[in-house]
Amino acid sequence: MAKLEICAASIESALNAQNGGADRIELCTELSVGGVTPSKGMIQLAKELLDIPVYVLIRPRSGDFHYSKMEFEVMKEDIAFCAEAGCEGVVIGALTADRRIDEENINRLMQQAGFMDVTFHRAFDEVQNHFEALDTLKELGIQRVLTSGGAPNAMQGFDLLGELVEEADDDILIMPGGGVRPDNIAALLELGAMEYHSSAIINGSIHSDLSAIKALASRLA
Repeated sequence: MAKLEICAASIESALNAQNGGADRIELCTELSVGGVTPSKGMIQLAKELLDIPVYVLIRPRSGDFHYSKMEFEVMKEDIAFCAEAGCEGVVIGALTADRRIDEENINRLMQQAGFMDVTFHRAFDEVQNHFEALDTLKELGIQRVLTSGGAPNAMQGFDLLGELVEEADDDILIMPGGGVRPDNIAALLELGAMEYHSSAIINGSIHSDLSAIKALASRLA
């Protein structure tokens, strides 16, 4: 039985995730630019309304994943707030100028996360060497990597995803994401991953679709 994480860019999407049988949400806003950190009010309301775990995207802006010193300070403050709000996890990512894992700053963010679970987001898809990056994230103690296999979506990155799942072994979770939908989840399950990530947005809708979430959850059960 694989777990389903829904990328929820609104409280409505978060509630649909819970009602549709998702195992947790990744809370964010601005999916059109790949997602950024939601407001404190949105985080607090999600924690008040949901019984399933809430993971929060920690990304101060759109664009690349090479951040300034001040941007890292913002990220640390956002992580501290998530801990205070009782969130179960955070989703982080940062690269050096030459597109390698920013080990020093990721380690600092992880220290700030404390008791919370930590996912490395799709900044992973932009690294120079995915296997070198995976080894680095293993050493840092990251719990999981959200990735489309270095491609625009998980189906296109299928072959690399399979290699990453095999390489990850039991040391770290590979969570396929990017275009994961009810009509392709059966094929993606062949990867043998234990968790899958989807926005479950159908036909350009603003919110995650309840029926799509139910269909995904039933196929993963």
